[in-house]
Amino acid sequence: MQTFFSNGKLLLTAEYVVLDGALSLAIPTDFGQSMVVEPINEPKIIWKSFDETGAIWFEEVFLLNHLSSSDYDNPFSKRLIEIFNAVKQLNPNFFENSNGFEIATLLDFPRHWGLGTSSTLINNIANWVNVDAYKLLELTFGGSGYDIACAQHSSPLTYQLQPNNSRTINTVEFNPSFKEQLYFVYLNKKQNSRDGIAQYKSNSTDISASISEINAITLAFISCETLTEFNKLITTHESIISKLIKQEPVKHTLFSDFNGSVKSLGAWGGDFVLATSETNPSSYFKDKGFDVILPYSEMVI
Repeated sequence: MQTFFSNGKLLLTAEYVVLDGALSLAIPTDFGQSMVVEPINEPKIIWKSFDETGAIWFEEVFLLNHLSSSDYDNPFSKRLIEIFNAVKQLNPNFFENSNGFEIATLLDFPRHWGLGTSSTLINNIANWVNVDAYKLLELTFGGSGYDIACAQHSSPLTYQLQPNNSRTINTVEFNPSFKEQLYFVYLNKKQNSRDGIAQYKSNSTDISASISEINAITLAFISCETLTEFNKLITTHESIISKLIKQEPVKHTLFSDFNGSVKSLGAWGGDFVLATSETNPSSYFKDKGFDVILPYSEMVI
């Protein structure tokens, strides 16, 4: 039996522009996904996925000698077939030299939270079959890969794509003195990052100046010493991304009367936002129908 675990992710800066080489700040979350693999003597993969309550939310049996998505109606079954076939490209002999497997995955966060159900799965599978997780991501879900970096690291990090298709990852000390004034609020909606990326990619304007500004903000995030300055950085960052993707910042659309700053994390319009507040803001957000509010210390490793 083999057991694998990958951390979830949150992107604090450079959402969207990370795809074009901007310097981003990302944090692995205390929540993640584990995967247990047990060999069996049948040429099949018996797959079960469990949610954070221990309930099965998906199960399927795949025949190793016939991994075709046309045989399945469930979208997640088709996605797993896509991943298995990508594995065969990267490690052609893996399934051929195996009898079969019984696999169980277990999330320790709700699937709709958007903390990395896909990236943790990809990283766990990559570790299991001994392939490069970034290459497996590229062949399946796509994206910048910062979420894979979070899956593999247990401390905050900067992530930057390079022109030669490589990436620079550095762990950083991000432990702000005002972290007790930082909260993560779930917007009651899982955002499809692929849709957000497609919308961003349709923008044909020159973004080099914006990337330089975001790079500077990322570095300032890391070294920031006061909540007042942090709030200013959030406002500037939101304004830059708002102009690039032609969407109003979330504070304008949902929380205009909030006494603090609110910043989108990842694709705008869903998942978690970062809220800053001198006092516990739970009652404010709950009054507006947002019941999931996690202090920074409960979210971050």
